Amino acid sequence: MTNKILCPTDGSDHATVGLHMAAEIAKLTKAHLTICVVNIAHGGARGPTINHWREEEVQKLMADAEAIARKDGLDDVGTVEVIAREAAPAIIAYAEQNGYSHIVMGTGDKRGVKRLVLGSVAAEVTERAHCSVTVAR
Repeated sequence: MTNKILCPTDGSDHATVGLHMAAEIAKLTKAHLTICVVNIAHGGARGPTINHWREEEVQKLMADAEAIARKDGLDDVGTVEVIAREAAPAIIAYAEQNGYSHIVMGTGDKRGVKRLVLGSVAAEVTERAHCSVTVAR
């Protein structure tokens, strides 16, 4: 049963497609939706850790995504920032540690050699998540 949905976003058009689908599934199942921004941490070890987005940018990403979900008719929506070195393991760990029953996310148009070289966060989440994963295109 779907009772908590996690929807990662980076503000891209592909992520927004996933967000619309997550809001629709949440409405149909009466589930809580959490919008997740994974802020990738760079550096460390011998120097400072620098996050990919500044705090103002993260707040804007979350506010914009929440506004989309609310415009889609969803009331039970929250947001969270997760700081991590890699997106897919962070999404998977957050979902498992916080009892999410479904992850809904968008995916880009990576195909062929580009897909092999760059990989895919959605593919890794689909392969390793403990719960159902819906990938929207």
